[in-house]
Amino acid sequence: MTQAARAYDRHVVSLEKSTEEFQRALRGLVQKAIQAYTHRGPELRHGIALDKHVTVILSQSDTDRPLCGIYFNLHSPYQRQTLPTTVKPIGDAPSETNE
Repeated sequence: MTQAARAYDRHVVSLEKSTEEFQRALRGLVQKAIQAYTHRGPELRHGIALDKHVTVILSQSDTDRPLCGIYFNLHSPYQRQTLPTTVKPIGDAPSETNE
């Protein structure tokens, strides 16, 4: 968790969370991931907890201790939003008139 907090402080620009808020959120997410991992079904291998900014995943391994991954959910407010494939542009469609 310390390394994730350092990486957040050094590389991630967030207008919504300070480093201290990130650390509190990370502790809570790790606890939720542990809870999900310990109460998972017999066919499941992971415990996952996430919020808008961070994903914590615990994965079953060949040892008694699970592997832990902490991922930053990166987002840019400048990213261009594309239209879904179900939306068609207006204006170029042939008109259907009965002549």
